[in-house]
Amino acid sequence: MKLLLNGEERVFEAVSTLADLVENLGLDPRKVAVERNLEIAPRSTYGQTQLADGDRIEIVTFIGGG
Repeated sequence: MKLLLNGEERVFEAVSTLADLVENLGLDPRKVAVERNLEIAPRSTYGQTQLADGDRIEIVTFIGGG
């Protein structure tokens, strides 16, 4: 599946939901915000949100500090 991830076209195998994508990227779902096709995806829906070829995904990682 081809996705436009943070402005870069990438190909993923065996990824069907946002949860799969976040896991495939090795990210902690509690520490990211995901936008799919210009709409923010609530974290509670990652497992149910199906991806389609050509989807535009933006992922922002939260970094703590002081």
